[in-house]
Amino acid sequence: MHHDANLTAERPTFVTHLECSLTGERYEADRLHGLSKAGRPLLVRYDLAAAGAALNPGTLADRPADLWRYRELLPVRHARNIVSLGETMTPIVPLPTVGGALGAPNLWVKDEGRLPTGSFKARGLVMAVAMAKELGVTTIAMPTNGNAGAAAAAYAARAGMEAVIFCPADTPEVNVREIAAQGARVYRVNGYIDDCGKLVGQGAKERGWFDLSTLKEPYRIEGKKTMGLELAEQLGWELPDVIFYPTGGGTGLIGMWKAFAEMEALGWIGPKRPRMVAVQAEGCAPIVRAWAAGERHATRWEDAHTIAMGIRVPQAVGDFLILDAVRESGGFACAVSDAAIEQAVDDAARQDGLLLCPEGGATLAAWREAMAQGLVGPQETVLLFNCATGLKYPLPDRSRTLDRHAPIDWAEL
Repeated sequence: MHHDANLTAERPTFVTHLECSLTGERYEADRLHGLSKAGRPLLVRYDLAAAGAALNPGTLADRPADLWRYRELLPVRHARNIVSLGETMTPIVPLPTVGGALGAPNLWVKDEGRLPTGSFKARGLVMAVAMAKELGVTTIAMPTNGNAGAAAAAYAARAGMEAVIFCPADTPEVNVREIAAQGARVYRVNGYIDDCGKLVGQGAKERGWFDLSTLKEPYRIEGKKTMGLELAEQLGWELPDVIFYPTGGGTGLIGMWKAFAEMEALGWIGPKRPRMVAVQAEGCAPIVRAWAAGERHATRWEDAHTIAMGIRVPQAVGDFLILDAVRESGGFACAVSDAAIEQAVDDAARQDGLLLCPEGGATLAAWREAMAQGLVGPQETVLLFNCATGLKYPLPDRSRTLDRHAPIDWAEL
C-alpha cells in the first residue's frame, strides 16, 4: 500500500452525533461546537457496528503505521481536510535496569516524544486542527504550558490557519521559541495556564478566534484516543495491567478510556481494563486531592508549582471524566515530589539510556511509590507514558573541559 494511503484515500466515516459528557444530551455532528450547554466536554459518538464491518485488526495491519490508519474511528469526513506531519506509531521501550532493580521485568515506556513537535500533544492537536479546518475555522487560539502550543502552531501552519498562543511567562524557553518559529503569535502571560485560558475565552468573544483549549472542543479527545488504539495493537490486543499517565488536563487518559470501550464494542478486545493511574506533582495535585476525598469534581489548586510544567494545570474542565476513569478502572491518583521526578529522569537516562521529560519522569516516580506501597506487583505489565522528548527541557551541564595543549592526566579521564 502506498506510504500516504491513509492521508489520501477517501474512507467511510461513522460519526453519528456528539453528546454532553455530563448529561448525555445529544448534539449534531458536522457543525462547530465548543462545550455543551452544561459547560462540559462533548464526546464524539460512532456507529461502531458499521465501523467494525469496515475496519478490523487484519485491515489495520495492512495499512501504513501512522495515526490516520484509524480513519473509520476518527471524526474527519474528507481526506482533503487531513493535516499531517508524519504522525508515526510510537515505540514501547522497556526499562530493564530500572525495572530490574525492583524485580519488575515488565516495566515499559510508551515514548511519545517521537511524534511531530516532539510530544503526544501532536495526537490531539492534529485532530483538532483537521476538524477546525473541516468546519471552516480560520484562526485558532489556545493556552499552553508549551507542548500543546507547539503542536497547534505546527498543524495550523500546515492547514494555512492563523494561531494565537498564550503561555505562562515561565514556560520552557524552547517551547516558546518553537511556537513562534512555526508562525504562531505567542504571548507570555504573568499567570498560570488557566489564566491564559481566560484570555483565550475573551479573545474568542472579541476577535472571533476558535478556542482550541483542552476539552473545550470535542476532537482533541479523538486524537488522543489513538494512544489507546495503538498500544492495544502493539501489544497484540491485550491491554497492560496498569497504565501510569501524567495528568494535567487529562485528555489522554479520558481518550484512552474511550478507546478501550470502543474497542470492546468492536470485539477487538475483551472486558479486561488496565488500572488507570493519574499522576500529578505534589505542587499541583487537584485530581489527587479530589480522588482521595471521594469527590467527582476537583477544586482549583492555588499557588501551583512544579518542574513538570505539562502537569501544572490548577483546574481541569474534564476533572470528573478523569476521576470516573480512574475509579471505574480500579486505579488511583497519586502525587510525586519534584525531587523524585528529577531522580527518575536521571535514573532512566543513566541506567537505561532513555531520556524522559519531567512529566514522563513523574510516571516512573509514581510507579516506584506504588511498588513500595504494594499497589502494583512486580510481575504486572506496567506502561508508563513519556509524553515528550526530554530534549525540550533544561538539562544540567555536567561536562568538564580539557585543554589539548596542556599535559593530559589520562589516569584521571
